[in-house]
Amino acid sequence: MSDRATVAIRDALAGRRRGPLAMLPLAGPAFICSVAYMDPGNFATNIQAGARYNYSLLWVVVLANIVAMLFQSLSAKLGIVTNRNLAELCRLHFPRPVVMGMWIGSEVAAMATDLAEFLGGAIGLALLFGLPLIWGMAITAVITFGILAFQRGGFRPIELIIGALVGVISLSYLVELFLAPPDWHAALVGSVVPRLQDGDALMLSIGIIGATVMPHAIYLHSSLTQDRAPARDDGERRLLVRYSNIEVVVALTIAGLVNVAMVMMAATAFHQGHADVAEIETAYHTLVPLFGVGAAAVFMLSLIASGMSSSAVGTMAGQVIMQGFVGFRIPIWVRRLVTMLPAFAVVAWGVNATEALVLSQVVLSLLLPLPMVALLLLVRRPDIMGHFTSGPAVRTAAAVSTVLVVALNLLLVLQFFGVPIPGLAAG
Repeated sequence: MSDRATVAIRDALAGRRRGPLAMLPLAGPAFICSVAYMDPGNFATNIQAGARYNYSLLWVVVLANIVAMLFQSLSAKLGIVTNRNLAELCRLHFPRPVVMGMWIGSEVAAMATDLAEFLGGAIGLALLFGLPLIWGMAITAVITFGILAFQRGGFRPIELIIGALVGVISLSYLVELFLAPPDWHAALVGSVVPRLQDGDALMLSIGIIGATVMPHAIYLHSSLTQDRAPARDDGERRLLVRYSNIEVVVALTIAGLVNVAMVMMAATAFHQGHADVAEIETAYHTLVPLFGVGAAAVFMLSLIASGMSSSAVGTMAGQVIMQGFVGFRIPIWVRRLVTMLPAFAVVAWGVNATEALVLSQVVLSLLLPLPMVALLLLVRRPDIMGHFTSGPAVRTAAAVSTVLVVALNLLLVLQFFGVPIPGLAAG
């Protein structure tokens, strides 16, 4: 971090800078992690939710976002208080066999995440510019390498680039809401009134939650806060945690609104007459005759920005996971190259890209409990958190959220493998 930024942070912690502007030098980690909540996996589930069920599943998006806020704030707090990240603390405090199992599972989760993100950016480029998918993947790879190269300049350059791409995604969906105006009253009702029309709606809701709470984002957030502004005493730690919580709320509120806008756009564009739209490619081709090339191009632009930014962030998270669990670091370009190989293999073997996206979400569903449970176990320990141990209300909310997410994801996995679930007949 630059000397100017360091001085600004010290002034904010000392009380010499006050108000919203005092937060600016500290802002960044939550916005980087927020990309995980706007990745191509979210595009797929949100489009299907709006197309099939209109605005009625918006409340699921809101609920998933609240759960995400809770876990991202706990992860950030862990890094601030301990100056270590989640993976490092797991290595220090858990038995070695558990640590090795968590590392392997987390690496698989990181690769599954990267598969979805990399394919998403490639699909966007291929459709928007009429390219073969393999060329879209190659361009995505080059751009992602370019984004990651800015990490050499410290925190700020990569944060500004990711922040700009988040801005592109957000503005794209703001434009979409003007091009395809929604029914605002129905959207408001759908956001606050829980309703599931049938078993398929329940399963899609599980998919939305499973695509929202992302393992790699939980690992990454603690890493981004652990050395950013080392606190000299508990007073400074308390202030840093407060600023971090505010940033989490702001960043994930933006991400949540983007997800809500995705569902609203799909409901407006596809529910009447095109409720069978379930793939990104179909959504793009359907938008052209309905709202014009402009609406379809804006949709693809947001997908490309999502794929590029989330792919870079996924690579950063993978590096954190490897270094934290086993103390081993490899050059970031090698990491990027290794995590790209599964996506190229999928395309080379002729696997449907959308099916690969769905499969990657199932893999994530299986592995999601690892960081959630580990985080819960660590933030409740006074020997690790000191005076910053989470209170009973926070621990209870986090525990209930964990049980809920794990149970719902288990149902999703069972359904994917064709296991009949009593009481959940398809609609």
